[in-house]
Amino acid sequence: TMKLQSPQFQALFTPGLRSVAELFEKKNYELRIAGGAVRDLLSGMTPQDIDFATTATPAEMKELFTSAGVRLINNKGEKHGTITARLHEQNFEITTLRIDVVTDGRHAQVEFTTDWEKDAERRDLTINSMFLGLDGMLYDFFNGYEDLKNKKIRFVGKANERIQEDYLRILRYFRFYGRIAEEPGDHDPTTLQAIKENAKGLAGISGERIWVELKKILVGNHVNHLVRLMYELDIAQYIGLPLDGNLEEFDRVTKNIQNLCPKPMSVLTSLFKGKDDVTNLDLRLKISKEEKNLGLFLVKHRQELTKAAGPEPLKLYQDFIMDSREANTNSKIYELLKYQGEDQLLKELQEWTVPSFPVSGHDLRKMGVSSGKEIGAALQQLREEWKKSGYHMDKEELLSCLKKL
Repeated sequence: TMKLQSPQFQALFTPGLRSVAELFEKKNYELRIAGGAVRDLLSGMTPQDIDFATTATPAEMKELFTSAGVRLINNKGEKHGTITARLHEQNFEITTLRIDVVTDGRHAQVEFTTDWEKDAERRDLTINSMFLGLDGMLYDFFNGYEDLKNKKIRFVGKANERIQEDYLRILRYFRFYGRIAEEPGDHDPTTLQAIKENAKGLAGISGERIWVELKKILVGNHVNHLVRLMYELDIAQYIGLPLDGNLEEFDRVTKNIQNLCPKPMSVLTSLFKGKDDVTNLDLRLKISKEEKNLGLFLVKHRQELTKAAGPEPLKLYQDFIMDSREANTNSKIYELLKYQGEDQLLKELQEWTVPSFPVSGHDLRKMGVSSGKEIGAALQQLREEWKKSGYHMDKEELLSCLKKL
């Protein structure tokens, strides 16, 4: 047994949590912190969000909160056993202990229980199956803490059974491997075998759920190793990745991009050989319009839009931004520079303020240019001169230039 009393744990005890704890204690319902928050606390991190588990049923929780005058929000989770209460400007998501009665690889029909071990048993990975009492006591039925300390990712019980309950767990395995494991190839062979045998099950999982996991894998550690593994274990074809992904380019780009906080799509695009690969990914995963556009942009420009030789390596990128009629061109160019591993140019471009063209049609009318057609042509010529000067010429210089043209 172990008792946690870290500053991160103590910091959880807001007025809201104290009130919730009191209400449950009065009725003798057990309440513990569950899942990811326990993992984070044991790793010395402050959890982003906290899930609670309890022996109280949803009906008992509703009764408990309503009679105490506590507001309940979002009753969508109720059929899965989750009640969300709002106290002291804070939401508390509390779920009744459950056992899976029927699973189809995507969803589970659940039955409520008061047995903590039974609930832990239905969770995916050992590091996610622990509970923490509000007194700091750790409840760990499957050696999750040992695995966490040894940076091991293991399924609870038999990998085959856990995966068949929900095939998305294959990708969750990869995601947590990228987050926790220290070395790239430290997998249990029977786990990899179970993943390979069940890879086809991912075909039945919705694109949106797959994309949520895949994005986290792409910006985690060991991405290079994990994506290669997806190809080796026959997963790639079921999650929208191209059958003949360009793994050499992927290796090169993942090294370039490592410390530049890329968007997941920028990493993924390096697998793609052309725009059809982006389209196919979108068909399978229903990515956002912005993500699709970024993928198409990188595929199109990654080769020809590169730094200029000579004293102005940024010039080509700056010209592209100035000539572009599209929204978000800056951020797309930033992603392109990350893709190309140009961290110095990225820094310079992020510090560069897009200048405003200093001459207007009004200025030209004052100089006696009257027809709209002539004004348009003159402005175009001046823009070119301005561009050649590296966007340094001011209004006076440009207008005196017009007299010579």
